[in-house]
Amino acid sequence: MFKKILIANRGEIALRIIRTAKEMGIKTVAVYSTADRDSLHVRFADEAVCIGPAPSPQSYLNIANIIAAAEITNADAIHPGYGFLSENAKFSQVCRDHGIKFIGASPEMINSMGDKASAKDTMKKAGVPVIPGSEGLLSGPDEGRKLAKDIGYPVIIKATAGGGGRGMRIIWNDEEFEKHWDSARQEAAAAFGNDGIYMEKYVEEPRHIEIQLAGDQYGNVCHLSERDCSIQRRHQKLVEESPSPFIDEELREKMGAAAIAGASAIKYEGLGTIEFLVDKHKNFYFMEMNTRIQVEHPVTEEVINFDLVKEQILIAAGVPISGRNYYPIKHAIEVRINAEDPYNNFRPTPGKIEYLHKPGGHGVRVDTHIYAGYTIPSNYDSMIAKMIVSAQTREEAIIKMERALSEFIIEGPGLKTTIPLQIKLMQNEDFKKGNFTTAFMNTFDINK
Repeated sequence: MFKKILIANRGEIALRIIRTAKEMGIKTVAVYSTADRDSLHVRFADEAVCIGPAPSPQSYLNIANIIAAAEITNADAIHPGYGFLSENAKFSQVCRDHGIKFIGASPEMINSMGDKASAKDTMKKAGVPVIPGSEGLLSGPDEGRKLAKDIGYPVIIKATAGGGGRGMRIIWNDEEFEKHWDSARQEAAAAFGNDGIYMEKYVEEPRHIEIQLAGDQYGNVCHLSERDCSIQRRHQKLVEESPSPFIDEELREKMGAAAIAGASAIKYEGLGTIEFLVDKHKNFYFMEMNTRIQVEHPVTEEVINFDLVKEQILIAAGVPISGRNYYPIKHAIEVRINAEDPYNNFRPTPGKIEYLHKPGGHGVRVDTHIYAGYTIPSNYDSMIAKMIVSAQTREEAIIKMERALSEFIIEGPGLKTTIPLQIKLMQNEDFKKGNFTTAFMNTFDINK
């Protein structure tokens, strides 16, 4: 087992990893930027090293500084959390070259799944259903228009190195193809330094449903049920739950088997997630694989009573998984609390928290790094907390979430959060009935 883990991340996920590591008797090292010197992950780690100024490229994305911090503290493993360098093949390789265990996917696995076009081809060969589309990258708009006529409009073009909805456009007809092509390429080049574009059939009325996976170095792969992540705004998830109100037992078995086949095809080791689009007829299609732990992993932890971070560390240490699949034993819902004003186009509202009250009660969990007196920096993602509730039924979970949200108080000068939006979602009749797709937020009005 590892003696000391450096957490190459910040905020609530860094704190989450520190807690599990301490319970396993493993020492921890926090790294932080100058903007995060007062963050709780810095306070609760056994050691802490400043790795640079606030901008991410100079700190949390600075591989040389992170490796130096690991070496001076004698850390024998690095946990990247999610985001930042968690799916960076170069970082995984540098850790390997320096004799430091990367608690995540190998560089080979990251590369095989990181390029979305090649990942789709890999899954197709493994027998996983894929959305009809281009075989690799498109050479230009003429090839795209020709293919669109073959598979039928609407289609969606996507950046091969994309994420977070950037470099992505829905195209409904020939006339608007070129303008969307140009804008998607420009956005992809600016965001990722790669303007490669591929195309797929656009799945109408889709659900975004992902299967949580675990695989070990001995070839064992199992799934840990599904998460429904269909409530999104601009491709950013707002609410996640398990089990999905749309999935029945037969479909869960099929999707789980397909996800295992896909992960087994690349001999996947560690925690990962295969994301599917599911249409209204319950046909499902591979979308992408995330070779890391997800923001929404607590949903799965609560619904199957299982510590995923502990499992991730054990896998990295060479401990085999059980190899059996896990299914929901209760219902769990997670909401993301962002320092944003939902009444003002979700404008970020960084600043000092003067008063904080976190909700409690049976089946209520809050993962956060904030506290009264903490200043939310403007340099990073605006998510400041995740709240997860669990209950025996979905109806009970929704009621509990609404109650808990009403108790969650975060106050400070000019500070707004998405709590009012989440309360409105829990009160929405269509949400309560499970009648939603990924387009739900396009027509949702917080003022109603």
